[in-house]
Amino acid sequence: MLTIEALKEFGVNTEEGLARCMNNQAFYLKLIDKVLEDKNFASLEQAIAEGDLAAAFEAAHSLKGVLGNLSITPMFEPVKEMTEFLRARTEMDYQPYVEQIKEKRAQLKQLINE
Repeated sequence: MLTIEALKEFGVNTEEGLARCMNNQAFYLKLIDKVLEDKNFASLEQAIAEGDLAAAFEAAHSLKGVLGNLSITPMFEPVKEMTEFLRARTEMDYQPYVEQIKEKRAQLKQLINE
């Protein structure tokens, strides 16, 4: 079962995230669980694979907002950095960002399933 303590150990700024949820711990934990279902993870990966920087930007920008609002720092930071490169349509290898985000997402899923 996911706990605030486990999220803190993962690197989530739970105080900030909880404050955005009016300190409603049950609601916050439910939102953390829901974020993993966000279709923008798959959209981002697909857009990067296809070289569609505009679509990748849209997906990354959306994820940046969700992850930032919940203060999921381990995932927010690479998404934020990637978003800025995509905003400028920088031609580069985005795969390391995709892999880092996937890895952190898998770690968060594991926390939830423990």
